[in-house]
Parts: sequence; C-alpha cells; structure tokens
Amino acid sequence: MQDPFYNRQHIIRIVLILVGLIFVGKAFQIQVLDGSYSDRANSVAVHKIVQYPSRGLILDRNNKILVNNTPMYDLMVTYDQVGEMDTSKFCRLLKITREDFNKNIEQDWSDYRYDKKIPFAFMKSIPGISLAEFQESMYEFPGFFIQQRNIRQYPQKVGAHVLGYLSEVSPRQIEDAPEKFILGDYVGSNGIELNYDNQLRGRKGYNYVLKDNFGRVQGKYAEGRRDSSAIKGHDLVTTLDVELQKYAEQLMANKRGAIVAIEPASGEVLALVSTPSYDPNLLSMHRNRGAVFNALVTDTMKPFFNRALSAQYPPGSIYKSMMSLVGMESGIWNSNRGFSCGGGYNYGGKKPLGCHSHPYPSNVTMAMQHSCNAYYCQMFRDVVEQYGFKQASKGLDTLASYLKTFGVGSKLGIDIPGEKSGNLPDSKTYNRIYPNGGWRAPTIISLAIGQGETEMTTLQMANVVSAIANRGWFKRPHLVKGFNTMEGYFPIEKKEVFSTRASREHYAPVIDGMELAVQAGTATMARVDSISICGKTGTSENVHGKDHSVFFCFAPKENPQIAMAVFIENAGFGGTYAAPIASLLIESYLKDGAISPKRKWIEQRMLDANLLQNK
Repeated sequence: MQDPFYNRQHIIRIVLILVGLIFVGKAFQIQVLDGSYSDRANSVAVHKIVQYPSRGLILDRNNKILVNNTPMYDLMVTYDQVGEMDTSKFCRLLKITREDFNKNIEQDWSDYRYDKKIPFAFMKSIPGISLAEFQESMYEFPGFFIQQRNIRQYPQKVGAHVLGYLSEVSPRQIEDAPEKFILGDYVGSNGIELNYDNQLRGRKGYNYVLKDNFGRVQGKYAEGRRDSSAIKGHDLVTTLDVELQKYAEQLMANKRGAIVAIEPASGEVLALVSTPSYDPNLLSMHRNRGAVFNALVTDTMKPFFNRALSAQYPPGSIYKSMMSLVGMESGIWNSNRGFSCGGGYNYGGKKPLGCHSHPYPSNVTMAMQHSCNAYYCQMFRDVVEQYGFKQASKGLDTLASYLKTFGVGSKLGIDIPGEKSGNLPDSKTYNRIYPNGGWRAPTIISLAIGQGETEMTTLQMANVVSAIANRGWFKRPHLVKGFNTMEGYFPIEKKEVFSTRASREHYAPVIDGMELAVQAGTATMARVDSISICGKTGTSENVHGKDHSVFFCFAPKENPQIAMAVFIENAGFGGTYAAPIASLLIESYLKDGAISPKRKWIEQRMLDANLLQNK
C-alpha cells in the first residue's frame, strides 16, 4: 500500500511546477511577444529634479534687508534625451542664434564634470518673463526642462566688501565635497557670503518624476515617497547699521581709503567701508556677469581690494596714544612730565623730526592735544633705552610686547576673509636691516610718531581706539550678531575679553588729551558742540606722493557708543579730511541721522571732495 504522505508531496510538487510555468510563460509574453510593454519601459525614465532652497537673507542690526533673493531660471538639458525638434523655433523663442545653440549643447565630454546622461545648464539666469512663451512649447523640445534658482539682490547697493558675492562652484570644490555640490551650484565667494555659506545655503530638496522620451512628466515616481523638500537657509543678522554704512560710503565717494566703526562694548562692527567700491548688484548672477567681473578685476582703481582689512598703512600720530600708555605703564614716563619742543626733536645738533608751532607740552594731556613730535621722540627713546643705550634691542622688544596687547601686528580674527596682520617691528626686524648691529633708538626714531616700519590696518586702528574708549580692553571685532532660524533667533555671543597691558588709571590723561585735541587742538574740524568726541589726528607720510589723512576717535567720552578709524590716502593732514568725515558719521549715528545746520557746509565739502588725483 502506497504511503499517503508521499502522495501529498508528489501533488504539491506538481502544482508548484505548473505555477512556475505559468509565470515564465506570462513573462515571455510581456517581454517578447507583446512589444507594448518594452516600448513603455524604454519611453519612461526616472528623473531626479533638484529643488534649490531659498538662500538666507542678510539683515542689518535693525533688521533692514541688505541682501535678498529674486527668482531666476536655468534651462537644463540632458544630452542623451534630446530628440528631433524644430531647432529654429527653439532659438527664436529664446532669442539666440543657431551658433549659440550648438555652443551651449556641445560640451567637452572628456571632462568628468559633464555626462550625456546627466542634466547640465544650457542657459543660466533667464528672467521668468523671457521664458513665458517658451514654456508653452516645452513639450516640443525633448530633453529640456526648466529649473528655478534664486539669485541675490542688494536693495541698499552698499557694503560690497562686507557682504561678498556668489560664484559658481569650482571643479575642486565639487571634487572635495561631492555630497554637497554639483555642477552649476552657487557658493559664497567673498565676505559674509563666503564665511557663513554653510548657514546661508540651506539644504536641497529632490523630486523624482517619470518622464517619457519627449521629456514630458508622466507622474511622480513611487507616488512621491522618495521626494524631499528643500530647507531654507538661515537669515543672518549682521552688526552693521545700514544707514551709517550708506552715509560713510557717500562721504568716501571719489576718495581712496577706509573707514571702520565699532561699538566698543561689544566689538560689533557698525560700518566697514573700503573705497573705491562697486554696486554689489553688478555681481549678481546675470548673463553679462563675466564681462562685469573682468572689468572690475582689471580696473586700475582696484575696487575689489578691501582697504579696511588688507591695506597696511603707517598709522602716523595716532600711534602716540599707545606710546603714552606704554610710557606711563612701564614707569618710564610720568603723566605730568613736560618736555620742551623748540620746533622739533633735537638730536646731535639736528632736528630729524620737525614739529608745528604749539604751546609748551607740560604733560601727556597737552602733548596729545597738540601732537608734539619732540615729546614723543624723547618718550620713545626713554622706553627703548630703559636698559641702556646699547640695549636698544631689549627695549624695543619690551615696547613691542606692550603694543601686541592692543592687537597691533597680528590678525584680530574678524569673521570675513582678507584680513592682514600689519607689521610690528622688533629687534629681529632691525637686525635684518642692520646685520652688523648698527642701530640704536635714534636710528629708528621715526617709530615714535607712527612712521618707519610700523604698519596697521584700518581695522586695527579702530580696534585700538575702541580699547582706549573701554579704558583697557576690547572684544574681537565681528560682523554677525546671530541667525533667524525656523526655531527662532540664535545670537552669536562674543564673550572673550582681551585686556591691554596698560592700567585703567593711565587712560585718563590720554583720553583728556584726545578730547582737547578736538576742542582746541589738531582736530577742531571734528568738533560737535553737543557731543564729547575724543580723537587723535595723524598724518601718515607717503614717500610716493601726498601724505595720507588719518583720524581715530570715540564718543561720547563717558559710556562710549561708537569708536572709529578713518584713513584717506593722499589727503594730507589728518584734520583736513579724515577728522571732519569721522565727526559727521558720529554726529549722524548718535543723532539719528541729523547733522547740525551750522555743520552742513562741512558735510557738503566732504561730499564734493574728489581726492582720487592726489597721489
């Protein structure tokens, strides 16, 4: 008798074999006998469409918009999907020539950045109005599709050196971060746009769609389950006061130089100006951008050069404020010590450094008020020769160690690129210049008045006067306050405090002298009756032409709200242009934009002055 269990196994095996044959037969019918299925598979493909996020806005400290976005469109093409079409109509709708068409669609396919199966930009930054008629006929042009992008606009037309601009990613950037960038992406290339690119850029989204061989969308792939939404970039709140920035740029028109204004208590940069400059809208993404960029690069006025951070100048007599503090702090010089001028510093029967006529400087305050060269030459010698005439190396290094604490000779670390360190000479500097050791304090006496090998950036000058305003400390200058995100506002707090190597009590005679310099000294053009401005003029000698005009200041004297450095190339004495421009900016900032009627003539004179020919 046959085993029933064996019969059941035999029946199940036969059934499975029959089911398998049925499936094989059906697959054969679909893939071989019925051509409609293979045609459909060949005519429909999955396309990954990038959804670019809106780049974060850039705002001033009062939430006024400095940078926003406007929609533009790129016409994309996938080379392998381009089919038969009316090329003449295509060109007519886009207002391009057949030569343009051929140039745009044929790429160097040996370049790894291009692939015939991957979309690339056929035309970039097309205004929406130019695409209206073309879009109606899109179905006639297989392989082409439109991708929306956001480009930058600058409604205030100021702050080019601070804000920066966008550029297309380079091959190296794509190679270094393929998960972040693809061909045609935009990335910050300078200024805030570069330094905070990660926060501003946001995150891309992706849509997956099915398209037929005519490029027409047939529907979502996998019912949209793989789609992701773009996430907007963070809005960035800067420290800038756009009205102050705008006014500063107006006053610096037709002048070469820089202005940096800082809020002393916080280190927040209120204005950062470099001139000559340019309208940042010129470098927004448009079809003529390449030509505009090349014109700016080759401009002999160097509008791309950020003079506020990168130009390194002899500071001139503003250096005397630090010299005073070092002299008093080191115990070498008493605040009540006087020194006879006699028209200049007398050494060996000669006067290598002359001085203008002024009353006898009986103390540090009066010496600051009248900027006496002889007074500071003697102070410099006493500091450098404190260990003896032949120990000038040791004395100079001691002086340099004090000056370093003011941020001289090193980068301050502002949060945009391009900052230079300036130059703080020490014994090594002069041992290289005089390899046989043939130098002493009189050899380098020009350092006493901020000349010689000492060089500072305008940012460093503003930082020094900010430290003076604070009576001995400063915070790192910075341009960003915080970010507006989906979760709320997140401030960037700068808590680190840098102390100068000068005690608080030594600042009083220096500050009193700066106040008197404005009231009845070398900077009377900076006087504003209702504001106690404390400032120091400088005339930075220029061996190549007319001297440079320098002024740094802060106001009010008590509880200072703004500290500022102004450097104008080839403008002569510090009191002629730099001082009145600084005072106008301080008055405007502290008086909500109002300028006293009796000072309007000064404002007009500064606005009208064209100093670009003074070399």
